[in-house]
Amino acid sequence: QVHLLESGGGSVQSGGSLRLSCAASGYTDSLYFMGWFRQAPGKEREEVAAINSDGRATYAESVKGRFTISRDNAKHTLDLQMNSLKPEDTALYYCAAALGEYYSGGYPAESEYNYWGQGTQVTVSS
Repeated sequence: QVHLLESGGGSVQSGGSLRLSCAASGYTDSLYFMGWFRQAPGKEREEVAAINSDGRATYAESVKGRFTISRDNAKHTLDLQMNSLKPEDTALYYCAAALGEYYSGGYPAESEYNYWGQGTQVTVSS
């Protein structure tokens, strides 16, 4: 079993920055992929960024150039540095982890993630 705990959410004005962190505990040795997702009110959950154990990352088009995902395999942590925040970034942000090493799309789809955190709220005001 793996537990994921997010932190770092909060309220910020447009153009500001926040850094989210996710701490993994439990059976963490096989977490090849980790990712950040978000869900805004009235919208479906969407992937923000994902990263494999080698540090190769992918980003949603809407956050490219503004967000940076990183992980520390030794500390079992996952971070998301968010810069130039916009009101449309307002959402509940979730950390997720996947056990598998290989996926048909190169990265796991949302349904293929095995573990999820409870989420941390990010609110960006204009």
